[in-house]
Amino acid sequence: MDSFRRKTPEELLYSIFKIQNGRLKIYIGAVSGSGKTYHMLREGQTLRNQGIDVVVCAVSTMRRPETAEQLKGLERIPSIHWMKGETEKKDLNLEALMQRNPEVVLVDGLAHRNRPDAKFATRLEDIQYLLGRGISVITTVNVYELEGVTELAQKLTGIEAEATVPADTLDLADEVRLIDVSPETILKRLDEGNLPNLNLKDPRLLRRGNIGKLRELALRLMAEDVNESLEKHREKEGLLGPSGATERILVSAQYHWNGSIHIRRGQQIAKRLGGDLKIVTLANPRKTLSKESAQFKRSIEKLADKIDASFEELPLPTRRRLPAILVRYATLNNVTRIVLGHSKQSSWQDFWHGSIADGILKKTKNVDVFFVADRADYDGERVLPTKTSAPQAASDPYRRLSPEEIEQKIERIKRGKFKVYIGAAPGVGKTYMMLREGNDLLRKKIDVAVGLLETHGREETLAQVGDLHVIPRATISYKGAKLEEMDVPAILIRDPEVVLIDELAHTNVPGSKNKKRYDDVLEVLEAGISVISTMNVQHLESLNDAVEQITGVRVRETVPDSILRLADEVELIDVAPKALQQRMREGKVYAMDKVAQALGNFFKTGNLIALREMALREIADDVDERLESWEQNGSLRGPWRRRESIFVCVTTSGNADRLIRRGFRIAHRLKADWHVMYVHVGQSINDETNKRIQALQDLTGRLGGKYETERASTSKQLPEVILRKAAEYRSTQMIVGQSARGFWQSLLRKPVVKSILRHGRHMDVLVVADYDPNIRIEDN
Repeated sequence: MDSFRRKTPEELLYSIFKIQNGRLKIYIGAVSGSGKTYHMLREGQTLRNQGIDVVVCAVSTMRRPETAEQLKGLERIPSIHWMKGETEKKDLNLEALMQRNPEVVLVDGLAHRNRPDAKFATRLEDIQYLLGRGISVITTVNVYELEGVTELAQKLTGIEAEATVPADTLDLADEVRLIDVSPETILKRLDEGNLPNLNLKDPRLLRRGNIGKLRELALRLMAEDVNESLEKHREKEGLLGPSGATERILVSAQYHWNGSIHIRRGQQIAKRLGGDLKIVTLANPRKTLSKESAQFKRSIEKLADKIDASFEELPLPTRRRLPAILVRYATLNNVTRIVLGHSKQSSWQDFWHGSIADGILKKTKNVDVFFVADRADYDGERVLPTKTSAPQAASDPYRRLSPEEIEQKIERIKRGKFKVYIGAAPGVGKTYMMLREGNDLLRKKIDVAVGLLETHGREETLAQVGDLHVIPRATISYKGAKLEEMDVPAILIRDPEVVLIDELAHTNVPGSKNKKRYDDVLEVLEAGISVISTMNVQHLESLNDAVEQITGVRVRETVPDSILRLADEVELIDVAPKALQQRMREGKVYAMDKVAQALGNFFKTGNLIALREMALREIADDVDERLESWEQNGSLRGPWRRRESIFVCVTTSGNADRLIRRGFRIAHRLKADWHVMYVHVGQSINDETNKRIQALQDLTGRLGGKYETERASTSKQLPEVILRKAAEYRSTQMIVGQSARGFWQSLLRKPVVKSILRHGRHMDVLVVADYDPNIRIEDN
């Protein structure tokens, strides 16, 4: 906490400047029609109801009924109309606005360029002029209108922005909020005639794949922006190590021919995991590089620049200092994974010269270590795959489907549509949006009912129920008490076209037909009823460990990732942490007597920033997965062309769950098969161990992996059994946990990880670190 720290003169001046200036809020979306103007006007209505003086100028509803409805009651300052060719444009009337002097102005189109004789050339300059005179502004922008994104958007989609704003424009805002909608929602609005102007702009905007790519760009841009604020917050709080919200890959390369191989592998990992990439080399500053090494250095620098990675050469006084220097650098730079090559030293060489791998593994805390396979010495397989296109099922429309494929397609057609609203934390507005969509569907004569609603006493949310029919809950007796649950049979009898079901991760009362609410949802979907549901990102099964690392809270109610992948649409409800905390203080999330406790625990600023980043990245990855299924070149992360097989080796320790979740996330990103194995030493297995084995098997099954238990007579056989099984599955990557043995234990019995690294050099090996919340930097 730094509340008692004296502000610097610069900080004092900036604070005074911010007090005198107006506030700037930006709504950002993928494309026109995503709902930015609607949400901006709705916020204007909320502010007006709170007694704040709000006006509207240069706002276009594009004749969308829902958006036009939000204009009612808001004072409009006439804009200045002018013609650019055959297109009518609207400029802000600065003179009228200054004369009116409202507290807040709502204005569309941040990237707009003004008429030739205007006071300022751009709307951004108009807005800065208003801010400087104490007038706050809420405005909108599309992601492809931001310089820096414009070029990439054009390359990916062919869409060119009519006008742009500087890349650092979002940094000027006090708050940025992403309005996330799926391509299906945009195209549905278009079909219903609610986006008439979109047809006139650019026909390429109407392609689902292009909308998806722009949506992913918006999500990733926001994630990067949030990450910067998280880094600053953690630095301010004196926190070290990775936040848990994102990946940061560090490649330790040598001035050698295999340096580029390790960098390329690190690049592949970083792209598929949505993380940043850093490259370091270590060299003795007292020694001049050989001609060959200098050439390799230039090549590495050129490659780093090409793949947009940072490169740094660290001073290395002696070889034995390498592990300490590398681990210290990784910790200071919030690295989550170190990538380096397998050692080629013999056991005797390790003994006399020291093992770099052992040194790194002993010193790493909260940082995984990834050893890149050395396949050249084994079967000659290329580490870097050749550029061949993966086979696409959709490219062979004349192939006759098998009976099983026909049955799957029929089941898919019969099943109801499934949509999920996801948020970073409670109170962001998921239920509100679900109810709003339910009412929109009702107005279109679609039969919608509420299956389960949790308003948590929020009046705004309750008001959104409107004309929706609420199906009464079932009463279940449990331990002498009468408890209520969603009534699935009643929903099936009522048989609406769409049912709204809140809190997907909820665990049902014992005695219910299904253990979890998502099982209820699956039953409803199988009956041909469409479902719109809600959940928070912290309830996603594979993120359980990361959420605990961020918040210190182990979330007990989880949803398998497969349920989210099953959804036809997933949309993020994004809210800035400060805005959410303000809603809490106003009693709009929890009862007032719980607010102080919540703000001091789960709803701390750092937690909310990290969870927001995690949600943005998770949905961006989900969008990318869907893009890959739509079109061959859809993925922004690049294709993963080499066939992978992931092998997770676990014990019955508490770390096993973490390894299994990590194995799933890696396998899912690489589109790989994955297996989990526990090797039991000895013949008999006691009841406690059996219970633990069953829990590991259940977790693997929920995440879609295959689990098995093997036997070994003695501990010495463990590496042999593990490597034999890995070879049987043709594993390309093995995942193991960090050894917790001390020095004397290691002398008495060789660690399993050490043996695997020595005899499994033909595989990539990921050693997952134990998490230590009290990480410290070791002195050099």
